[in-house]
Amino acid sequence: MFRLAHISDVHLGPLPKVSLSELASKRITGYVNWRRNRRKHMFGTALEEIIEEMAETELDHVAITGDLVNLATSTEIETVTQWLEVNFLPERTTLVPGNHDAYVPGALKHAVKAWKPWILAGGEAHGEGTYFPTLTERGDCAIIGISSANPSLPFMATGDFSRKQAKKAGALLADAGRRGKFRVVLIHHPPVEDAASWHKRLKGIGKFQKMIRKNGAELVLHGHTHLDSLHHIATDRGNIPVVGVASASQGPKGKKPNAGFNMFEITGKPGEWHLVHRRYTLNDDGRTVSENTQAPRAATQTPVPVG
Repeated sequence: MFRLAHISDVHLGPLPKVSLSELASKRITGYVNWRRNRRKHMFGTALEEIIEEMAETELDHVAITGDLVNLATSTEIETVTQWLEVNFLPERTTLVPGNHDAYVPGALKHAVKAWKPWILAGGEAHGEGTYFPTLTERGDCAIIGISSANPSLPFMATGDFSRKQAKKAGALLADAGRRGKFRVVLIHHPPVEDAASWHKRLKGIGKFQKMIRKNGAELVLHGHTHLDSLHHIATDRGNIPVVGVASASQGPKGKKPNAGFNMFEITGKPGEWHLVHRRYTLNDDGRTVSENTQAPRAATQTPVPVG
């Protein structure tokens, strides 16, 4: 059995002091949003509770699907680097960036350089500049990391999936499939229609789904929406689960679901893979985490064939 945990949208807080020169950009909109909204529900013990609960589970690997920072300042990126060093072993963690990690031009390059050990996770970079797509293999699992992060205009949070990345990631998926691996794809933006609003959408959903249908995959994990969600990509080989997760820092009594993480148990062999999916969610007391067995959109708690 291989146990894979999934968190996303850490938005590590609180915000550090931000200079006027740093605010002279799109960051001003993010700063106002933090002051008015996010700091009320995303600065507390939620993230600590989630990390502690994960540490108590018997997991083999952790997937983090982006948005570790808020405004992508140099101070935030360094703070996240220290947080990663304390909480996650690089060889047992695979990280992909989100739009907040690429909030302004130049930020993504800085972030991926700082977080390289957790991005590569002892695996390989197959892209130029920012490494993506990446490939990490752990036992029977092949984890393909894709970056949809890019600096967008103010009030926009779109992502991009390019033809070049589709070609390289598709080749990785095809090769891993031939070698009998259970293939997990990580991306920040949801690669399905209507999962995010227009100004937060992934540009290139068609290319992503074409890549999946052509080359195969067993599981796709994403963040961005701060929602516990389950969609599927229909293929000739069956429906591929596309699973989202609430923000790992979301405190109780907010507009979005409480913080949580996904846990996947992978067993079987090529052609007969079985996947068990459980959600763990912060309770409204803000201090305990419970297995969520009644979420109406959660994946089944019993083994189901995939791929």
